[in-house]
Amino acid sequence: MGPASERTRVRRHPERADYDRQAALAVLDEALVCHLGLVDGGVPYVIPTMYARQGDVLYVHGSPASRMLRTAASGLEVCLTVTLVDGLVLARAAFSHSTNYRAVGVLGRAVEVTDPEEKMAAFEALVEHVCRGRWADARRPEPKELNATKVLRLDLTEMSTKVRAGGPRDQEADLGLPVWAGVIPLRVLRGAAIPDGAAADLTTPAYVFEYSRPGWS
Repeated sequence: MGPASERTRVRRHPERADYDRQAALAVLDEALVCHLGLVDGGVPYVIPTMYARQGDVLYVHGSPASRMLRTAASGLEVCLTVTLVDGLVLARAAFSHSTNYRAVGVLGRAVEVTDPEEKMAAFEALVEHVCRGRWADARRPEPKELNATKVLRLDLTEMSTKVRAGGPRDQEADLGLPVWAGVIPLRVLRGAAIPDGAAADLTTPAYVFEYSRPGWS
């Protein structure tokens, strides 16, 4: 399977490219934060923000005052990236150190969501992406809250995945060096939930003390 377009072809370390759509969706479903970037008037902008996938689209949200979101909604092409860090790769030579990761890049033109029903559905997707099961308990956004949030939709048409896995890849001449080499695995862990104020008197929902992410074992 090849890239969706020449723009999404991985050129540096092409052996790390994975153009399987399901591989990209798995990363998007597990991660929590994306970086949305564009160039406006020759000046690059990149912001981290929450996002959610709903079928074949991504929703991102933020303040209507955000120059980045206003500009992105104007029709300029954007680049959205998501990265999961899986480990630190310690090699025998400093030059050969690396990181194990899974990263997805999405290209396209974002569209502002103005339909109230779709905007509410986007809010639900965003809340459920952060914590599955939460939408049923939380108060729904009021119209003024919907108006106070800008939501963009980005189709998942052009995207690719880049993956680095495995141990260090030292040059043959360095393999005999008396230096420890290997991988320090990294992962996000759920800590103990901390109730807020009067919530301490309420039963902790199962989705809180059993919190998990897609892809966690």
